[in-house]
Amino acid sequence: MIVKTFELHKINDNQIFFLLYGKNDGLKIECINEILKKNNGKIYNYDEKQIKDQIELFYENILSESLFESSKIIIINRASDKICEIIDDLTNRVVSNIKVIINADILDTKSKLRSIFEKRKDLVCIPTYPDNNETLSKLTYSFFKKQNISISQQNINMIVEKCNGDRTNLKNELDKIKSYSTNKKKISSEEISKLINLSENYGLSELIDNCLAKNQNKIINILNENNYNTEDSIIILRTFLFKAKKILKLAIQLEQNKDINATINSARPPIFWKDKEIVKIQLNNWKPKKIKDLIKNLNDLELEIKQNYNNSILIITNFILEKSCSKVNN
Repeated sequence: MIVKTFELHKINDNQIFFLLYGKNDGLKIECINEILKKNNGKIYNYDEKQIKDQIELFYENILSESLFESSKIIIINRASDKICEIIDDLTNRVVSNIKVIINADILDTKSKLRSIFEKRKDLVCIPTYPDNNETLSKLTYSFFKKQNISISQQNINMIVEKCNGDRTNLKNELDKIKSYSTNKKKISSEEISKLINLSENYGLSELIDNCLAKNQNKIINILNENNYNTEDSIIILRTFLFKAKKILKLAIQLEQNKDINATINSARPPIFWKDKEIVKIQLNNWKPKKIKDLIKNLNDLELEIKQNYNNSILIITNFILEKSCSKVNN
């Protein structure tokens, strides 16, 4: 059964199997989040190859019942027609308390996997087509309305054009703006231009992620290849603070369940598969007390930067270098 992305909320709660295919990774993440809203089970992430290599372990995990898990959510990434036999088998079994979400790339009309999900009413097939500028403009307008920030259509167009039709790129740009515009009711064209043009070289996320991962060599490369200036300092600082708070939330959860994979897999919103390894490194580096100290340091640093604005980029880059080379916290 084919379901459009905006119709997901209408899907029956009893549906078990979902196929998402296409190149729009940002839209896929939103669809997965929508499915997860109705299900609070433990999340297990697999790659198709991993399942094929460890088929018995996969079946044992998906079909076994546990006293500690009321339900399970199985996410299969990078899926293709090679997994059809397994999906056929699972859909013909009597399974309960599980959801299976299959994440595939582009599937042409001859795809067996796509055909199975399109024809059967008990299976949900969700195509994720590329976004056009009109869709991205609506998303951008909704973001600024929610943040209660005044913005012109011209500035919305400038942001959308920078994203090259990619919803994930748009989210990254809006996250930067959100970090920067705390307590602001209006943002200028110059500020927006500066924020979105920072992505031309290394993104700010990569700079901060590698700092939290204590990857000093990578940090040095990023700083050497970018010409950050005084105006960038507050943006870098706010991005750092935003990411530190996200890691704190995960670190607190990790202290409770003692399972780093479960912590990462149960994160809301879900952590994209390509980011999981660096998040795991960050969690190994930062315990809750240390990340709380870091957040306090960042708040103090903002005051220092405002008092020494002409030297602000030197202050923030020195801080990043210091944190990237400090010892791992035990």
